[in-house]
Amino acid sequence: MSGNMKEEGSISPEPRHKEDVTYLLLLRFQDLMRDGLLTPGSMLPSERELAANFGVARSSLRQAMKVLETMGVVTQKVGDGTYLNKDGASVLSVPIEFLFLLDDTSIRELMELRLMLEPALAAKAAERATVEDIALLKQSMQNLQASGNSRAQLVAADLMFHRTIFRATGNRLAGRLFHTIHSAMSKMIVVTSQVVEVEHTIRFHQPILEAIEQRDSKGAASLMTDHLIDARDLILHNQKKAESLILRKHLLEGRNNYGTISRQATASGRKNRREMSLVRSSAG
Repeated sequence: MSGNMKEEGSISPEPRHKEDVTYLLLLRFQDLMRDGLLTPGSMLPSERELAANFGVARSSLRQAMKVLETMGVVTQKVGDGTYLNKDGASVLSVPIEFLFLLDDTSIRELMELRLMLEPALAAKAAERATVEDIALLKQSMQNLQASGNSRAQLVAADLMFHRTIFRATGNRLAGRLFHTIHSAMSKMIVVTSQVVEVEHTIRFHQPILEAIEQRDSKGAASLMTDHLIDARDLILHNQKKAESLILRKHLLEGRNNYGTISRQATASGRKNRREMSLVRSSAG
C-alpha cells in the first residue's frame, strides 16, 4: 500500500476506546475494498504493514482482524497469511443469522418474506436457467424419491431444490441471501418433513421443475406460491399444535402440583388437630 494511502486514510493515533478503533478499522477495510485496493481472494499485507499504514497499534489491528474473520470477510491461514474471502455467502450468513435472533424474527415473518420474493425468483429462474441448473433440479427430485425414511436426505434434497432455483436466477445476491434464510429455517423444514410424506413434497416440486424447464415464468411463480402457502400452513399448524401440547402439559403439571399441595395441607391439618386434641386432654 502506498504512502499516500496512509496520509489520506490513516486513523488518528489519539487515545480511543478499543471498540472505537475496531469500528474505524472496519470502515477503513470497507474503503479499501470499495476503492479496489483490496480485491476478493487477495492476500493482505503483513500485520506490521497494515498497522503502520492505519496508524494504530498491532493489538488494535488484531482485534479488528478477529472481527473480520468472525464475519467471514477474511480467512487467516497459519504459516501463510490473511486472505480476503472470495465468496460473499460466508459474509452474509453470520450477520443475518444474528439479525434473525436479535429481532426475534417469527416463523410467520420468514414465510411472508419467502412468499413475497421466491415466486419472483422462480419466474426469473424460468427465464435464465441453464442446462446445468435443470440437471441439478432433476437431481434434487431423484434425491427426494430416493430419500425413503431418511428425513435428513429429504431435507437436504428439499434445500437443494430451492437453492438451485436461487442460483438459476443468475443473481448472486439473491442466492446468497436466500441460502441464509433457508439455513435459518432449516429446523422448521425438518419439523415439516416429519409430518408430510415424500410424495407430498414431490407433488409440488415436480410441476415447478417442469415450468422452469419449459421457460414458463408465470407458471413457475404461481406454482411456487402454492408450494409456499402449503408449507406455511403446515409449519404454522405444527407450531400451534406444539404450543397446545406445551400448554396442556403445563396445566396438567399445575393441577398435579395443586393436588399435592392440597393433600399436604389436609395431612398437615389432621396432624394439627390431633396435636390440639392431645393438648386439651393433658390440660383436662
